[in-house]
Amino acid sequence: MDTVTLLKKYNIAAPRYTSYPTVPYWDSESFSKEAWLTSLIKTYSSVKEQGISVYIHLPFCESLCTYCGCNTRITKNHGVEKPYIEAVIKEWELYATILGGRPKIAELHLGGGTPTFFSPENLQRLMVAILGEDNKEVICSFEGHPNNTTIAHLQTLHQLGFKRLSLGIQDFDAKVQLMINRFQTPEQVFRITSEARAIGYGSVNFDLIYGLPGQTLTGLSHTITEVINMRPDRIAFYSYAHVPWLKPGQRHYAEKDIPQDDEKFSLYQMGRKLLLEAGYKEIGMDHFALVKDSLYQASENHQLHRNFMGYTDRYTKILIGLGVSSISDCQTAFAQNAKTVESYLSQINSGQLAIEKGHLLNEKDLDIRQHILNLMCKGATRFTTEIPSMIKQRLKPFLEDELLEMDTQEIRINKIGKSFLRNICMAFDERLWLKQPQTSLFSAAV
Repeated sequence: MDTVTLLKKYNIAAPRYTSYPTVPYWDSESFSKEAWLTSLIKTYSSVKEQGISVYIHLPFCESLCTYCGCNTRITKNHGVEKPYIEAVIKEWELYATILGGRPKIAELHLGGGTPTFFSPENLQRLMVAILGEDNKEVICSFEGHPNNTTIAHLQTLHQLGFKRLSLGIQDFDAKVQLMINRFQTPEQVFRITSEARAIGYGSVNFDLIYGLPGQTLTGLSHTITEVINMRPDRIAFYSYAHVPWLKPGQRHYAEKDIPQDDEKFSLYQMGRKLLLEAGYKEIGMDHFALVKDSLYQASENHQLHRNFMGYTDRYTKILIGLGVSSISDCQTAFAQNAKTVESYLSQINSGQLAIEKGHLLNEKDLDIRQHILNLMCKGATRFTTEIPSMIKQRLKPFLEDELLEMDTQEIRINKIGKSFLRNICMAFDERLWLKQPQTSLFSAAV
């Protein structure tokens, strides 16, 4: 079966599997803040010396990018910076008290929103409070908007230990930028990338999206050519997630403006082909990296990991999410903060964690989670006994379409099958099979 036919066949709504169970299938009724803390403390006691990951959500943006599916707050009032940073520091101090002292951090990421909405001075204050003085071994990264990432941002964060930068490009085509309300030029991106490398940043990532409204093969080809010329160390090449029922900003353009079926598949195939021909290696799902980059090396060494921050080359059993809507993970439980800035600030400033929902993983959840993680990161998974007949049956179409290989105990995804990781992982998703969604929950797989 040719690739286009396969893409059509498997282009169904599917989770991205940054967790299992996926958020819509969390059992929040049996969850409590106390149960989360009990699970966190238990896991922390066994990994205290190894360190944890920290994700800090900085939600503010000066303008709305209409394609965006993130939790954001649109404002030009920079007076919001100080109270929000104070709350994040308080939240970190609450966790430090609960865990009996400031946890050792192995990896830290600033996401958004737009982290560079915040002034360099306010980001410095935040990072000094979170990282402390002994931070030389921490892998630190941040997301920047090309329009407001200044050399002062780059210098300040680099002095605090940041060595990785991610820039949201999406597309350089003027028509696409107008439709998604996201503007930056190749010249701006080249300047920031050059400045970052001169300062000492060792890894620069560009985010690109295919399937955006108004996008064409010619326009995307020009964008990817510009990107390849700048030679970022990593590239995330995502499918646009059209979820207007969740993100009303996506109603700013009509369905007819969005590439569909063959047109969208062609965008994906063309972009992937250009990146591979330019020497980038495909990593897991949606990611590409140069061979010198640590993400590629982790993939080759079977050390690639995936969590709520996406793919990472550093595995930790605990991820603490700070800030509005952030999700924390202690391997046996998930917890998510309040989704509105007002609720988050109110709870933190009253001296309590702002956790509003979560999930406690049972033994079956843990087993399925590991299999999905293996497939997402290693392209293979192995059972200790024979593969359950139910999973074999669900995987039968993928086997017939030669997207994977399977023996009595092991499943291995082949080169073509990498493009259908989300679909293959769905075969393991017991909660999804037990309760099929009655409304739209996930974006299309391709």
